[in-house]
Amino acid sequence: MYEPRDAPLARPRVFFWRVIGHAVAAAAIVVISLGIGMWGYMHYEHLAWRDAFVNTAMLLGGMGPVNPLTTPGGKVFAGLYALYAGLILLVAVGIIMAPVVHRLLHKFHLEHDDGDSRDGGS
Repeated sequence: MYEPRDAPLARPRVFFWRVIGHAVAAAAIVVISLGIGMWGYMHYEHLAWRDAFVNTAMLLGGMGPVNPLTTPGGKVFAGLYALYAGLILLVAVGIIMAPVVHRLLHKFHLEHDDGDSRDGGS
């Protein structure tokens, strides 16, 4: 997926599309997670889809639920979903940042190799 250690940096156009691809993958994960959360709130808490969306979006954004939880099943779901949402936030950021971090590390590696060749490899 990425260029090997000894290859030059990817062209800016290739890098741009790589970042876009990662952003689309992260957005897909968030949209799927949003659907799961909305289903859970509608099923267990009997919320309208708008309220389910707000609660789910707030949890995925790192905040907390808006509506008070009234059913035991809803409370269990909300707790489990809150744990899941915290992980999804980290996963999405990691997916988006991966090509940028890889490019930086690759650039530092290439610069380090260039520095070694100039001073005789010592």
